[in-house]
Order: sequence, then structure tokens, then C-alpha cells
Amino acid sequence: QVQLQESGGGLVQAGDSLRLSCVASGRSFYQYGMGWFRQAPGKEREFVAAISWNGGTTSYADSVKGRFTISRDNAKNLVYLQMNNLKPEDTAVYSCAAVGGGLGGRFAHEYEYWGQGTKVTVSS
Repeated sequence: QVQLQESGGGLVQAGDSLRLSCVASGRSFYQYGMGWFRQAPGKEREFVAAISWNGGTTSYADSVKGRFTISRDNAKNLVYLQMNNLKPEDTAVYSCAAVGGGLGGRFAHEYEYWGQGTKVTVSS
């Protein structure tokens, strides 16, 4: 079993950067694909980015491609989401998720474990 805890959210202005972190408890973190999802007020949860167990494969939502970067440090049980050039439409609660088998997918139902989320607010 894996427990996930996000951090790094906050209030920023448009154009600023933030780095979100997600630390996983438990062993064998390297076996899990990881993803970031977000949910804005009044909207459904949406895929942001995903990364495979070894970091060799990544995928991004079109809305964040070129601005956000997902990465991981298996030695520290950490996955990151570097967010640059933030826009007001990026305002949401961001959650990380884990799926066994090593591949992070684009669909929430694929993931087994979820963190509580960290709030990101981008002012214009």
C-alpha cells in the first residue's frame, strides 16, 4: 500500500512558477507509475501529467504542455510537478496518484492511491 502527501501549493500571480511535491510512504515506490490531476471549483477532475516508474515516459495534458514538467526521484520517494508561466485557469486543487505496474496513465480510474491534494491559486 502507498500513502501520498502533496505539498508546495499556494497563491501566486499569473506568470509565476511553483513546484509541487508528492512524497510516498511505503516500499517499492519505484514500481508505481505516478500522475498529477487537478480539480477546479465546480469542475470535474482532469489529468495534468503522468510519469512511468523510471521516468522514461511522460505525458501531459495539452493545456499544460510546454509549461509543466513532471519528474521523480525514486531514491527519495518523490514526484514533482514544476509549473511555469502559471495562468488563472491553472487554479485548482492538485493531487498526485499512484498506480502499480509502473506506467502512469491519463485516466483517474486507472490509479489506485491518491493524496489529499494541495491548493494552487493563480491571480491575474
